[in-house]
Amino acid sequence: MSSAFAEIEAVLRDYFDGLYFSDTVRLARVFHPQAQYVSASDGSLLYRTMGEYFPIVAARPSPASRSEPRRDSIVSIEFAGPATATARVNCAIGDKFFTDCLSLIRLEGRWQIISKVFHHDIIAS
Repeated sequence: MSSAFAEIEAVLRDYFDGLYFSDTVRLARVFHPQAQYVSASDGSLLYRTMGEYFPIVAARPSPASRSEPRRDSIVSIEFAGPATATARVNCAIGDKFFTDCLSLIRLEGRWQIISKVFHHDIIAS
C-alpha cells in the first residue's frame, strides 16, 4: 500500500470520527479552511463554508451520544496526481445515509479535504 493511500485513509478515519463524535476540532484538522460543503439532495443547492458548517456540527447531538452504531466505510480512493485525490465514502447519522464525494489536496505536507459534495437518503425504520 502506498504511503499516500495510507495517509488518506488516516484522514478519512479522522473525518468519520469527527462526524460520529461531532468533534469540530478533529474535522478542522481534515478540512482545508476554504473547503466547500455542497449538496442538492433536497432539490435545491445547499452550500456552506467551513465557518458555517462547523457550528452546525458542534450544536447537534453526536451519534456517539445517542449510541448509534458506526456505519461508515471507504468505498474508493483514487489519485489524479501526487497532490490530488478523490474519495467516495459512506456514513450514517440519525435517519440519514450519506454518500460523500470528497476531493482531497496535499498541501503543507498533508492531505486535506477541499470539497465535500454529498447525497443523503432517509433510512427506512
